[in-house]
Amino acid sequence: MTTSLRLAEVTAANVDAAIGLRVRPDQEHLVAPVVKSLAEAYAHQEAAWPRLVLDGDRLVGFLMAFLDIDFAGDGTGRDIRSGLWRLNIAAGEQGRGYGRFAVGCVADEIRRRGGTRMYVTWHPGDDGPEGFYVGLGFRPTGETSGGQTVGVLELG
Repeated sequence: MTTSLRLAEVTAANVDAAIGLRVRPDQEHLVAPVVKSLAEAYAHQEAAWPRLVLDGDRLVGFLMAFLDIDFAGDGTGRDIRSGLWRLNIAAGEQGRGYGRFAVGCVADEIRRRGGTRMYVTWHPGDDGPEGFYVGLGFRPTGETSGGQTVGVLELG
């Protein structure tokens, strides 16, 4: 990892590169491809925050946050959450700190918007990313969403 890490918006000029980003084959069942994330971002423009992770000018990853969603889905506003919706680090770029950088950027954006907690979900199991998220300080809430474990990080 270099010191030239940054996030960039997805644009007409870089969307093909974004769609071409692939995780390792053994991880494909754990995270949706970028093209699905971009479709969801289009459909949920009010809540989705998609960004490319760049090291200099080199695309190394993709993230998508969700901001201020009604997690309970009942319209009462009693459980508004923000967090990491997707994280795809390119197959040849993993293990270099890019995922940690991406999670930190989402945490910074949530803090900037006044949030104090960051949520994430992950597929349970030995081949899933639980160790990565727990290592960053997320703790399981005891909830599940779509069969995935829900974790929370206090941003204090």
